[in-house]
Amino acid sequence: MNGFTLGEIVNTQILQEIQDKFSEATGLASVIVDPEGNPITNPSNFTKFCTYIRSCSEGFARCTQCDDRGGRGNQKPSVYRCHNGLTDLAAPIIVNNEYIGAFLAGQVILAQADYDTKAEMFERTANLGLDSELLSEFFDIIEVVPEKRIKAAADLIYIMSNYIVEIGVANIASKQLVKEVKVKAELEAMLRATELKALQSQVNPHFLFNTLNTIARLAMLEGASQTQEVVYALSDLLRNNLRDIEILRSLEQEVKSIRDYLLIQKVRFGERIETYIEVDPLIMETKIPPLTLQPLVENAIIHGLENKVEGGVVRVSGKIEGNDVVLLVSDTGDGVSAEDIRTIFHAEKRKQIHGQTTGLGIINVHKRIQHYFGNEYGLTMESKVGEGTNIYIRIPYCSL
Repeated sequence: MNGFTLGEIVNTQILQEIQDKFSEATGLASVIVDPEGNPITNPSNFTKFCTYIRSCSEGFARCTQCDDRGGRGNQKPSVYRCHNGLTDLAAPIIVNNEYIGAFLAGQVILAQADYDTKAEMFERTANLGLDSELLSEFFDIIEVVPEKRIKAAADLIYIMSNYIVEIGVANIASKQLVKEVKVKAELEAMLRATELKALQSQVNPHFLFNTLNTIARLAMLEGASQTQEVVYALSDLLRNNLRDIEILRSLEQEVKSIRDYLLIQKVRFGERIETYIEVDPLIMETKIPPLTLQPLVENAIIHGLENKVEGGVVRVSGKIEGNDVVLLVSDTGDGVSAEDIRTIFHAEKRKQIHGQTTGLGIINVHKRIQHYFGNEYGLTMESKVGEGTNIYIRIPYCSL
C-alpha cells in the first residue's frame, strides 16, 4: 500500500456515487469510513435519529468508535448492534492485506419478538444530554426490517466493498507503474549525462595516462617525490573514473579512489583540511556502484569546507549493520538547510550540483544505488547550518 489511504487509491467522488446508489437501491443509511472509523464520504440516507445522536460531541465519538469496531471486526461483512441498539452492517475494505476502511450501512431496527429496542435505546443514550422527546420521535420513524432483508443487504454490501477493492488494486498498480516509469526515465537521463561527462574526459585516455606517467618519472629523476606521488594518484584516479560506470566494483577499489582524490586535495589545501578513512576491513569486498563515495567527499570539500578559512575535517567510515553496510561521509563544513535537503531529494527540477572532477550530484548517487539494490537502499542526509553534514549510504552487505 506504501501508505496510501482509501481516498487516495479510489477517488472520493466515485466512493460517494457507489454509496449513494447503494442507499437509493436498499433504502438503508450508508457511509464509508477510514481505518479509524472517521467518515470519508458524506452520509447517505442517514436517519434523523442517528443525525441527532451525532449532533453532540460524545454521541459522534461513540458512533465513530462503533463504526471502527464494526469495520475491523471481521474479514467478511457482519451484522451487529450499534451503541444505541440499532442494527448495522459493515464490510471491511482490505487491499493487499491492509485494512484501509469499511463500507457501513444500516440504522434500522431488526424485527424481533419479545425485545424492547426502544427501552434499550433510552438506557444507552441516557448520559448524552439529548432531548428524550426528540429521541423518542426520531426513533419511532426508524424502519423495522426482517432478518432476511438484512442478510440480503449484507451480501450486497460485500459485493460493493469488493468492487471498491478491485478499483483500489487497479489504481495502486497504475500509480506504481507510473512511478517506476518516471524513476527509470530519471535514471536513464542521469546515465546519459554521466556518459557524456565520461566522453568529455576521455579524448585520448592512453595519451593522457602516458603523459602523466612521463611527468611522474621526470619528477622522480628531479627528486620531487611529492609531485611524483600526486601525479600517480591523479593517473590512478582518472583511470578508475574512466572505467565502465555500469559495472559494480569492490568497496576496496572505491576507497582507493578516495585516497587518491584526498591526496591531491591535501596538496591543494594543506593543513586546512584533515581527512580520516575508517572502514571496517570485513566489508571491503562488498560491491558498490563506481563513483559513489568520491562525489560525496568532493561535495564535502568543495561546498562544505573550501570557503572556511579555518578549514575542517572530512571523515569516511563504514561498518556492518545487520544485513547491510552503512557508509558515512561527514564534514565539519558550512552545512545545508533542511529545505535544501528536501530540494535535493524531492524537487522535480533540481539545481545541478557541479563537482571538480566527476560532475555527479548527491541525487545521482542515491538513484544509482536504488537502481542496483532497490528502494530500501540509498542515501540519507543530516546537516546543521554552520556545523557540518553527515551523508549515510546504505547498501546490502556482501561477504566472501
